[in-house]
Amino acid sequence: MIALGSDHAGYDYKEKLKVLLKDLGQAYKDFGPETADAVDYPDIAARVSEAIRGGECTSGILICGTGIGMSLAANKFPGIRAAVCESVTSVRLARAHNDANVLTFGARVIGWEVAMDLIRTFVSTPFDGGDRHRRRIAKIDEIANTRKQDGRNRTS
Repeated sequence: MIALGSDHAGYDYKEKLKVLLKDLGQAYKDFGPETADAVDYPDIAARVSEAIRGGECTSGILICGTGIGMSLAANKFPGIRAAVCESVTSVRLARAHNDANVLTFGARVIGWEVAMDLIRTFVSTPFDGGDRHRRRIAKIDEIANTRKQDGRNRTS
């Protein structure tokens, strides 16, 4: 199941995304917002990230104005590998090489046609699984876990 979330800037895209995912046969859960009223993107990124970390969802898609804020917030959570992407190539490589489990992008930066291509690529590209990629991901996880243990990476 894919966790979805946006801020107010990405709300319209999130609503269109639900239709696209349904057409692609992908199950999803919407973590908000329910309207286009202003919200703080870190709150939504936290909900989506916790759903993935807790096993309720396997991946996520977050949309804000640029994709950057959502990516920054989501990546504060151990085990979350959020990639802000604006091209199909970056999505494909983020999935295949980095096992990105969250796609972020900006509704103010890319058009809906490009967004659909990014989403299709995200849901259809598997992790390559190669040793070099697993080794690098393990190092990223080690950095995150070490910094969290010594208090340098607080999420609250």
